[in-house]
Amino acid sequence: MGPRVLQWDGTHLPEELRSLPPGRYAIEPIDHPPALNDEEEEGIAGALDEVDASRGIPFGDVLRKIRGGSHRE
Repeated sequence: MGPRVLQWDGTHLPEELRSLPPGRYAIEPIDHPPALNDEEEEGIAGALDEVDASRGIPFGDVLRKIRGGSHRE
């Protein structure tokens, strides 16, 4: 299990904390998220190039895939 990033409004318990198993945890604020590695940077740049070239996947298809539904190809 890796680190979990959460937004907290100061009042309600975030879902990210509810899903953690019992145990001891250290929580600290993150002012600046960690930088992406080269592979992550290249992946994002490549995806943006695909979108710019009109070769992206329609949002509805992506959403269905994330939610576990059928994916049209």
